[in-house]
Amino acid sequence: MNLKQVYGSVLMFGVAGLLLFMYLQAWIDEHHAESEEILKQHISNQDIKFYYTKEPKRAPKKLITSPKLDRSSTIFSETVSSQADANPFLGMAASLTLELSEEQQKIKLLLKQVKQVNFSPAMRPLNKSSIKDDHWKTTDEVQEKRRAFLYNFCKKHIREHSPLIHLMRMVSRIYVEDKHKLLYCEVPKAGCSNWKRVLIVLNGLAESTYNITHDAVHYGKHLKKLDSFDLKGIHMRLKTYTKVIFVRDPMERLVSAFRDKFEHPNSYYHPVFGKSIIKKYRYNADGEALTTGSGVQFKEFIQYLLDSHRPIGMDIHWEQISKLCNPCIINYDFIGKFETLEEDANYFLRLIGAPEDLTYPNFKDRHSTDERTNSEVVRQYLAKIPATERQMIYDFYSLDYLMFNYSAPYVGP
Repeated sequence: MNLKQVYGSVLMFGVAGLLLFMYLQAWIDEHHAESEEILKQHISNQDIKFYYTKEPKRAPKKLITSPKLDRSSTIFSETVSSQADANPFLGMAASLTLELSEEQQKIKLLLKQVKQVNFSPAMRPLNKSSIKDDHWKTTDEVQEKRRAFLYNFCKKHIREHSPLIHLMRMVSRIYVEDKHKLLYCEVPKAGCSNWKRVLIVLNGLAESTYNITHDAVHYGKHLKKLDSFDLKGIHMRLKTYTKVIFVRDPMERLVSAFRDKFEHPNSYYHPVFGKSIIKKYRYNADGEALTTGSGVQFKEFIQYLLDSHRPIGMDIHWEQISKLCNPCIINYDFIGKFETLEEDANYFLRLIGAPEDLTYPNFKDRHSTDERTNSEVVRQYLAKIPATERQMIYDFYSLDYLMFNYSAPYVGP
């Protein structure tokens, strides 16, 4: 065989291979599109709701102003990158997608399971049968106003939309207590450590909240999360259990997180977050700071928070509550606030029929000698950054401010 014939044979095989590849690619694309369309059609038939925002009224001049909420700014999106979290309206649950399985049998099973999921948009009344006197009358009135406010906010500023949902991601912060049929969505820096102690006692795993250490609370495997159940179990609990969330003023929560994670020795946040923050935002950083990640300044932390190209992703301690707990998708039956923590928590414990001797613990088990983060402490920290950045922080957390009816903070220190 001469050289010309060899070249001809190679060319023929190459063309044949290319044609085969093109055929297979077209076949794969066709079947994938069919599977995706089937999945979208099934999910669109469910009562799962998503929303767009409308423009609220402007805040007074002395207050930090709310960002404009127009219909082009979606609260929920199909995919959300951790590097794009500086926009508070990109999405509540990070990635809201149900990934397609490559195998047709898995897709059919997924479709069957998704069909079972149905979130009711209605606000159901609280069961108050265990309340026998008027002791909690004022607390109850406040609670009903909070519930109505959140429900009406979501109904007014949000319209129906139907992207795919990553259900497991959406319920990944929710703890389950089956005995009292309770679902608690964890919001870090809003009393969550002591709430976990309460859940451990309710589960019968400890006699007192005061005997449970910090490590047992955060690193023990005592409590179940909702995403550990199958879809049927998740749906049943969302539909029938009492769902509770405790929130906090976003600025106070942010400053509290910074003080806790960066102003005290920490074997995780300093090397993981601190090193990246110092490396990108500190000019002429010394070798020790770059090696240990210790000594992050508040202004550097804010630069990181507001950067759309962060050197490292977000963390639950300063993530927006709207993304952690999805309060416009999951209809919470009880909305507690850190500002009235003990009163709200103890009223809730009475509502669910908890033991009479169980009350919410008020101790601070870490950095107990530090002053608690309050409005005055927040003012001191905000004074370290320019007014433009304070406005940007408000923009970042604006949805949390609006849906939980917190007042916009003042621009001045």
